[in-house]
Amino acid sequence: MKQQVFNPYLPSWEYVPDGEPHVFGDRVYVYGSHDAFGAPIFCVNDYICWSAPVNDLSDWRYEGVIYRKTQDPGNPFGIRSLYAPDVTQGPDGRYYLYYAFDFLGEFGVAVCDTPAGKYEFYGKVHHKDGKVWGKKSGEQFPFDPGVLTDDDGRVWLYSGFATKVPFVASRWHNLRNDGGVVMELEPDMVTIKQEPKVIFPIQGKEGAFPHAFFEASSIRKVDGKYCFVYSSEYNHDLCYAISDRPDGGFRYGGVLVDLGDLYLDGNTDESHANNYLGNTHGGMLNIGDDWYIFYHRQTNRSSYARQACAEKLVRTPDGGFKQAEVTSCGLNGGPLKGKGTYEARIACNLWAKGHETGRVDGSNPKKRLAAHPYFTQTGKDREGNGDQYIANMRDGATAGYKYFAYDGTETEAAVRMRGAGTGEMQFSDTPDFTRILAKIPVTLAGVELTASAPFKTEAGVKPLYIRYEGSGAVDFVSFTIA
Repeated sequence: MKQQVFNPYLPSWEYVPDGEPHVFGDRVYVYGSHDAFGAPIFCVNDYICWSAPVNDLSDWRYEGVIYRKTQDPGNPFGIRSLYAPDVTQGPDGRYYLYYAFDFLGEFGVAVCDTPAGKYEFYGKVHHKDGKVWGKKSGEQFPFDPGVLTDDDGRVWLYSGFATKVPFVASRWHNLRNDGGVVMELEPDMVTIKQEPKVIFPIQGKEGAFPHAFFEASSIRKVDGKYCFVYSSEYNHDLCYAISDRPDGGFRYGGVLVDLGDLYLDGNTDESHANNYLGNTHGGMLNIGDDWYIFYHRQTNRSSYARQACAEKLVRTPDGGFKQAEVTSCGLNGGPLKGKGTYEARIACNLWAKGHETGRVDGSNPKKRLAAHPYFTQTGKDREGNGDQYIANMRDGATAGYKYFAYDGTETEAAVRMRGAGTGEMQFSDTPDFTRILAKIPVTLAGVELTASAPFKTEAGVKPLYIRYEGSGAVDFVSFTIA
């Protein structure tokens, strides 16, 4: 690769959640929703696209806006948001973009001759009688489309939202939220050929999985089988199920990734996860023999400024996938170099004193969140060069980075900080800081400071944890191992 690549793999000022990666030609294209930094709701920006060569996942290129909110005929003033999309190449060779039109209970479809060109509105997913799906009383609520053009040219559309919250759209149209559904589309890509049927029932119903379906439908072919990826009832994980056919018979496979590394090593305690939790959504990418899971993380103490991340997957002997650990170097193909300057924002682990975390989606009182560190940025949405950092590191707050390859030589560690506080920044390769690698004194009085101290660790691939101990609050910008 031309350079190292980190999580999040897009620029620090970019907020693309719900990322669906697809290989078209010799490039990987990522389609997702588009959050705005500082927004009070999800997905307020227009759809954009990023792409990279299949042989260099560090070289991401901005493809620009591919579809504007106002292009949907029902949204001329851009008041409604467009939620998680997916894209497939239809039997006719054109590219079709499917999206959930806000919470209004309908799927829009746009079309383009190229993967990342200017998509044009094409229609709404509808029944054979022309009635838009989601407008008949008792139908399943259309949400989070996942679409697959199969090897035989048949087109399968997946959807589902198992929430128990009675959204306005559901009350208007008396829609149902029974779980994940599948339907076949006609070759025109918008007419329903086989009516939607529930194949992923919510917890408590027959056939429910250990991690029951909630949302985030995504579909791929793996070794000739159908692999369905979804976010479960726990909302901060992506799980998968496998079947020999596209319209049923799915068997639960396991967790692919969890924002806080829950379920790894038996930990299920949300209040002591390895990172702050919220919703996540993504899809799988296959390049040669390698498989990846794409997902998103939370920033800015909310669920409305989410960023794209990815991890490499390891296969199991039975053809399945192990749960991936959340790392700072997901697409890098290996650990990061043990020398260099790194932005604090690439931390894959973040917690407050006592390894305390929790959810950032509204279930944590603001008073409690005020004591916790979080990712944020200077400036407004997409403004400037994206000076993202970790804010509000108080006594005991820890940022973790996985992984670095060290050569074992004695070096120097430095940290760049802002804020007001007195104490020290401690470096360790263990999360409980039983082994301290460096202690850097900190005295901040509202100005930016770079401070350093000797640093040494054994040769090998290791994690790095950086903890603040002291008074006040520190904004952690970057660190250097020289």
